[in-house]
Amino acid sequence: MRITEQPGSLLGASVEDFDHVTASDADIETLKRTVYTKKIAVLKGQALSPRQFLALGERLGRPETYYEPMYHHPEFKEIFVSSNVPENGKQIGVPKTGKFWHADYQFMPDPFGITLIHPQVIPRKNRGTYFIDMGRAYERLPAGLKEEIEGTYCRHSVRKYFKIRPHDVYRPISEIIEEVETKTPAVVQPTTFTHPLTGETVLYISEGFTVGIEDAQGAPLDEELLKRLFEATGQLDETFEHDGIHLQSFEQGDLLVWDNRSLIHRARHTTTPEPAVSYRVTVHDERGLHDGIEAA
Repeated sequence: MRITEQPGSLLGASVEDFDHVTASDADIETLKRTVYTKKIAVLKGQALSPRQFLALGERLGRPETYYEPMYHHPEFKEIFVSSNVPENGKQIGVPKTGKFWHADYQFMPDPFGITLIHPQVIPRKNRGTYFIDMGRAYERLPAGLKEEIEGTYCRHSVRKYFKIRPHDVYRPISEIIEEVETKTPAVVQPTTFTHPLTGETVLYISEGFTVGIEDAQGAPLDEELLKRLFEATGQLDETFEHDGIHLQSFEQGDLLVWDNRSLIHRARHTTTPEPAVSYRVTVHDERGLHDGIEAA
């Protein structure tokens, strides 16, 4: 296994000659350290079957199955499928996922530490995923803004970007909203926390899932504070030219593994759809999201 930093970028490392079957436990720990310190590890030359992809995830931790079945791979429910390519006339997975800033499972009580993405069908143009390192973003906040958010908490919910399911088509929207709020009620996490494996301070917010900010007693704070945080971190920049935004490209055979604690990401979809299919496995590692959450 050979690991090199991605040239010209603060994020990312390239990992060559990695085979999860023959990798030693020490190799796996080295890979995980690379994910935590470089935030994104791009495993090169990976042509894995769905079963092999899931097996790789199992070596990194405990896979989490997405709570909505329509995203599941038909054979392996632990694999989340994003696809706009029908198979035998049937839709597999969900098209155009993640077209907003978010951390995976941020709206759930126990988010996982590591995300793996294995692209299957790659667009010819505009391929890649946008990332923001929220550890670095916190470091760069003005001192006054850091003081304003000290000791605060944020509320996260899926309600803004919940995708309507096939069986929802003729249901009243009020009924769907009620089900969403009951099944996945908003969760509260510290606005910042200490990354349990690197010690850095992470700003844990996203434009897609963060719906409110409150003080230590639970009293709502002005929504303008959240807007200033989104703006400072680059999440409101629709040109994607903010210097905190990193575009991670990939090619056939690449497999991306990233730190879901400290990165938020946004899919890069084109206005003219191109065929695109990717598989995702998400895993809990040996620690909780932060030390306020115990690892399950």
